[in-house]
Amino acid sequence: MKTAEVRALSVEELAEKIETAKAQYNQMLLNHAVSPLENPSEIKKARRDIARMMTILTEKKNAN
Repeated sequence: MKTAEVRALSVEELAEKIETAKAQYNQMLLNHAVSPLENPSEIKKARRDIARMMTILTEKKNAN
C-alpha cells in the first residue's frame, strides 16, 4: 500500500489492515519455509508495509 492510501484510512480500519497484513506475512513465512516462494522479495515488501502502517497508526493516535 502506498503511504497516501494508508493515511486516508481511519484508525480502526488501519488497525484491522495491520492485523490482516500480519496474518498474511506469517503465512507467507510459513509457506516459504516449506517450499521457496516464487518471489521472495514479497516477504521484505510485506514487512515494510506493516511497519509503514504501524508508524502511521502511531502518528494518528498521538495526534489526538
